[in-house]
Amino acid sequence: MDFDQLFFDLVDLDLGEIIENEPMYKHTTFKVGGPARFFINIKDIDALRRGIQYCRQHQVKHMTIGKGSDILFSDKEYEGVIFSLSQGLNQVHFNGLQIRAEAGVSMIYLAYEAAKTGLSGFEFMGGIPGTVGGGVYMNAGAYKYCMADVFESALILDDNGKLITLSKEEMAFDYRKSILQQHKDWVLVEATFQMMPRDPQEIMRVLDKRKEKRMSTQPWNFASAGSIFRNPDEKPAWQYIDECHLRGYEIGGAQVSPKHSNFIVNNGYASAKDILDLILLVEKTVFDRFRVELKKEVILVNWE
Repeated sequence: MDFDQLFFDLVDLDLGEIIENEPMYKHTTFKVGGPARFFINIKDIDALRRGIQYCRQHQVKHMTIGKGSDILFSDKEYEGVIFSLSQGLNQVHFNGLQIRAEAGVSMIYLAYEAAKTGLSGFEFMGGIPGTVGGGVYMNAGAYKYCMADVFESALILDDNGKLITLSKEEMAFDYRKSILQQHKDWVLVEATFQMMPRDPQEIMRVLDKRKEKRMSTQPWNFASAGSIFRNPDEKPAWQYIDECHLRGYEIGGAQVSPKHSNFIVNNGYASAKDILDLILLVEKTVFDRFRVELKKEVILVNWE
């Protein structure tokens, strides 16, 4: 691939800030990942459309990210383009009980902004470090609530470069699932949510109480991607991991958190390979003992 020509083409497309050889550890909550050949802070939806269409037409490897939570990049170079939405697609619009939020909006920020205006429904996501795009993609949730509970519709950039609207039914939500996972070339650019009125102080009390609980039960002061595994039907993933005596187990700088064993943390010097090796060890150990196949929440990128 002629990277010099690719750079000039990307500049001509007027997509936003382009950074060459940008380390992905700067853009993931795990704080690991090798350099991306081109990292672009997309400036708006039209720029995203132009960038993706160019990459598809010229068979350039590419990916769209928000804040890099729930993602494990490998240590090697990503020989393509990373489109980041967290700076250019971060607008929120309030209209009565409706909230429209672009894909790059922080879920934590959105939860607290909704609370200030007396809109209830986002209390569950006050501690989820990702963005709206990733949250809808994964149907993120906590405390027995999830994105699907308040979701109304989404604006999607489809594989033909067209903007389409999907209803809640069309999104086919399930536990940590949405139809977006079946259409890898679709990109969510905006979502609309239907909220409930509630006293702002009551909402804040719920958020503050849950924040205290998270701080006491989760390794919030270490780099991680949140829960590594989805919970099987029988019992929580952390319980299987504990019963395999893996709490606190380490490989290199990666560790099964002593505080919550469904978290794998970067102790400050982990490589991406350390983290993946530990994830695979946990999977194998649980399967060998219980014949239960743990399903990863974290998405592996650039390991092929």
